[in-house]
Amino acid sequence: MRFIDADAKTKMLEWLGVITAISYSLLIASNTGNEVLGFTLLLISAFAIGLWAYLFRHYGILLLQFFYATAGIIGVIRWL
Repeated sequence: MRFIDADAKTKMLEWLGVITAISYSLLIASNTGNEVLGFTLLLISAFAIGLWAYLFRHYGILLLQFFYATAGIIGVIRWL
């Protein structure tokens, strides 16, 4: 069985966070009634980029992800 190396895994975390953040932004900006999905994507993005930031000791980015995760939780709760 072929395994993914550690560098590829961290790149996947980074890009998962970026793609979900872009998707979140477009969904919220489109004002099409997909706010819960958008804020859920924000949460996924915050966790992915937060983990990536922690692993590479980018603590400023990690702190920012705590804010984004909080905003995502508030957004999901308010739109449910």
